[in-house]
Amino acid sequence: MARDDSTDGEAVTGRLLILEYEQVKEEQRARIGFRDNLLYATLASMAAIVTLCLQGHGRPQLLLLLPPASALLGWAYLVNDEKISAIGRYVREDLGPRLGTLAPVRPPVFGWERAHRDDGRRISRKRLQLAADLLLFTVAPIAALIVYWASEPVRAVLLAVSVAEVALIGVLAAQIVLYADLRRP
Repeated sequence: MARDDSTDGEAVTGRLLILEYEQVKEEQRARIGFRDNLLYATLASMAAIVTLCLQGHGRPQLLLLLPPASALLGWAYLVNDEKISAIGRYVREDLGPRLGTLAPVRPPVFGWERAHRDDGRRISRKRLQLAADLLLFTVAPIAALIVYWASEPVRAVLLAVSVAEVALIGVLAAQIVLYADLRRP
């Protein structure tokens, strides 16, 4: 009788783990969609700000809107990207092994979670993604500031704002590099 209770308990635990897997993968899919849309939102906001500046009849100070918009969207992108990676790590390192003890099968449970990270070109792709992220979220806003600084006599208060924006973009750049996950699997 005790053996049947143990087997039933393992079956329930297994079903709960599969349900948890389905839920975290659904969250991961939703976050991937949201993260990817943030790229388009960033490009659209940049285009809108540049258009507003060009139609503003010589008002380059409007370019000062670009760094905070980029930082806000870049931070949201980074947070979602980190959560996507954390979910994958959780499935690989915690959920999969726990389920594997209940159903010791070969190949390992959730093998894809590891297999796609073993690609020989993964590190080069991650480096290219890092470059693209830095270009979009940090280089473009810094370029906007350079255009602003070169365009007219800069007022002291707006110069102070632009220097603060450089610091904000610098913090974002550092965080993007820290979370780039360039290590081997």
